[in-house]
Amino acid sequence: MRAGRAALPGMILAAFLIAEPSKPVPTHEGLAEVNAALQAGQADRALALLNSLPSPAGDSAEAHNLRCRVFFTLEKFEAAKNECAQAISLDPQISSYHLWFGRALGEVADRANFLSAYSLAKRARAEFEQAVQLSPHNAEALADLGEFYSSAPGVVGGGLDKAANVAAQLDHVDPARAHELRAAIARENKDMAGAEQELKQAVAASAHPAFQWMRLASFYRKAKRYEEMENAVQSGWTETQRDPHAAVALFNGASVLIKGNRNPALAIRMLQAYLASPAATEEAPAFTARVWLARLRAQSGDPEGARREKAEALALASEYKPAQDLKL
Repeated sequence: MRAGRAALPGMILAAFLIAEPSKPVPTHEGLAEVNAALQAGQADRALALLNSLPSPAGDSAEAHNLRCRVFFTLEKFEAAKNECAQAISLDPQISSYHLWFGRALGEVADRANFLSAYSLAKRARAEFEQAVQLSPHNAEALADLGEFYSSAPGVVGGGLDKAANVAAQLDHVDPARAHELRAAIARENKDMAGAEQELKQAVAASAHPAFQWMRLASFYRKAKRYEEMENAVQSGWTETQRDPHAAVALFNGASVLIKGNRNPALAIRMLQAYLASPAATEEAPAFTARVWLARLRAQSGDPEGARREKAEALALASEYKPAQDLKL
């Protein structure tokens, strides 16, 4: 979310770009199978499995949370919000349930009218705060709360002083994310040099620096420093060759190149490498990667390849509208 906007943008991209996600392990065998499908980007299969589960597993808080997250990847945010609300009503003591509810609320706020957006944003803030209260060492929850505080206006509970306090908490949990949050604070203060320095410190502090290289590349893209952007993406690419746990950074780097309209050939290679890796995650859905590949192949004069990628995307997520809407 960014301050100063009438409607607060949601956080689906921020959720996808969160480094080193830590997911709760489902306690029921059927739910574990659902989670595996979700992480692999198999949205249709995940929903079918959820719908086939008998009670009580199929009606549990875990099931509703998983369904929320599947809908989130499909960008069906109202449905995601309702499922996450149900999960919390059944088990209000799970930090990650509040985190995902806050994310869904943020996305619905992005698409709501002026008055509804502010009401929803306040609710999202409350959910992030509750997630942190329930689990003070939940790095994902701290990062999302800090992002909210750094970008949202004070009328809905934002504030750079609050964000700085969260950064201090992250120092003891995830130093790389602490530097990233301080970079966001610096950007809000129009201190671009300070933001760049914090992002470089995040690279140095990270156990998986491929993620932070891609964040730095995104910073350079927004500053239209395209040569430095490409160099940072290349550094992230190199890190992924040494770190099998950082495959999702390939998705992130491809996103930066696509938005910067640079080096589409490298973007294709990175997306192919991500899809071939065993480290897929819901933060970077395989069907989204396929849609991006379809567009890149169409732009490069490969219509047959583009149609193949679209078909692969729809095979994973038949209700994913960006895949449905591809004109190839």
